Amino acid sequence: MFLKRIDLQRERISSYKEYPFSIPAIKSFHQLKLTKNVTFFVGENGSGKSTLLEGIADKCEFNKAGGGRNNAYDLHASHSALGDYIRLSWLPKVTKGFFLRAESFYHFASHIDDVGAREAYGGRSLHHQSHGESFFSLFTNRFKGPAIYLLDEPEAALSPQRQLSFLRIIHDLASSGEAQFIIATHSPILLGYPDAAILSFDEEEITEIDYEMTDHYQITSYFLQHREKFLREILEG
Repeated sequence: MFLKRIDLQRERISSYKEYPFSIPAIKSFHQLKLTKNVTFFVGENGSGKSTLLEGIADKCEFNKAGGGRNNAYDLHASHSALGDYIRLSWLPKVTKGFFLRAESFYHFASHIDDVGAREAYGGRSLHHQSHGESFFSLFTNRFKGPAIYLLDEPEAALSPQRQLSFLRIIHDLASSGEAQFIIATHSPILLGYPDAAILSFDEEEITEIDYEMTDHYQITSYFLQHREKFLREILEG
C-alpha cells in the first residue's frame, strides 16, 4: 500500500453549485481512506468516479490524457477539474505508475510511436495490434512495481476471457505488495477480484459496498437467470 488517504480541501472551494462540486458524491466528500491494494470505483456515468480518479492522476503528476510522469504529450480538453482541490497522503510515496484512460488510449499509442518507444511495449506499434492486444501489451510491458496504477474502464477493450487474464495480472502485482490499483469500472468480472474494496459513488456519499450489492452484479445475475423475462420487460414494457 502506498496511497493511504485522499482529502478534499474544502476551504479552497468557493461554490458547490459548479462542476465538479455539484456532483452529489463530490459535494459531500471530505476524506477517503484506502485500505486495500486493489480499490474499485463504481457508479453510473456522471457519478464522479472518473472525476476523482483524474484528480488523483493529476496529483501524481501523470499525464491526464493517459500515461506516466515521463509521457509528455498534449491532448485538447485533457485536464482535471478536481486536481487542485485534493491532497494525497502516502506511506511511502511512489512516483512510478500509470494512468489509463480507455477513451484516449489511441492518443497515447500515437505518442509512443512518435517518441520511438515501441520496444518498451513488445516491439510492435500499439496501433498495429487489436484494441485488446494493445491494452495487454501495456499491462504486460509497462506494469511493474513498485508503482500505483490508476485505470479508467480498462475493460473497454477486453473480452470476458481477457478480463479474467487481466485479473491474474492484477493479482500477481498486488499480492507481491509492490503495486496498488485504483480502478473505475463497470465490469462485474473485474469487480469480482477477491478482497478488493468497492466504493460506490451512486449515493450522496462515497460508500464501501459488497460485491453482491453492486448494480453490476445484481443486473448481470438477474439477466443471466431470467433473460427472456428481463428482455420482455425491457422491450415490451
